[in-house]
Amino acid sequence: MEDGMTAMKSKNTNHTPAFRCVYCGEFNHTFVDPSQGKIQKYIEDCQICCRPNDLSISYDKWNKEFIIQASPTQ
Repeated sequence: MEDGMTAMKSKNTNHTPAFRCVYCGEFNHTFVDPSQGKIQKYIEDCQICCRPNDLSISYDKWNKEFIIQASPTQ
């Protein structure tokens, strides 16, 4: 994984997986809208330090979990 990126897996089936802020390291819950596809990208501000995180989200149908990669915004 590239420097400055974090990845998390969540078996939470109610579409509220979490990501770790790449700036302050705090966990943040996010909402994943399954109607937007199996692969999604968007920017979400950290709930603690308010800095923007670039999120790449995919759904692993075999393990039934969301995989979130957070990276600093460019």
